[in-house]
Amino acid sequence: MSQSREKNRGLGILLGVVLLCSTGLIGCFEGYTGADGDMLLAYLDPPDLLVLTQNPDPDIWLIDVRSSGEYLAGHIPTALSYPSSEIASRLTELPLTQYLIVNCQTGILAQSVITGVLEPNGYTRFMNWGGITRWPYALEPGP
Repeated sequence: MSQSREKNRGLGILLGVVLLCSTGLIGCFEGYTGADGDMLLAYLDPPDLLVLTQNPDPDIWLIDVRSSGEYLAGHIPTALSYPSSEIASRLTELPLTQYLIVNCQTGILAQSVITGVLEPNGYTRFMNWGGITRWPYALEPGP
């Protein structure tokens, strides 16, 4: 095999590994729950969350931690906006007894909020739903 072909093959393998890893990172936090959040796994699949948005349960809140602008452009129906930059200062609005399904764009920011804000402040009833990119249904614009 020529050096050029061998080099291209090596680059192709490297690119494949990078793509696999980055794809894995996007979805690796979906379904992460707190100690008392396992019951929320029933809503991990988009069709099940859709049913919840159509028949809201007052004990379960959907929390969107994307920026206000992203939220206003379109969010999962019934989701409440708690931007990651504000959530720490708004914890009094989120009762510790409330079940929280947290989402963002890809799931990574939601996980950051969970491990950096919610868990250290005693929250145990939550699930990282992942990214809004998983939502195959119509988004709700505005507040």
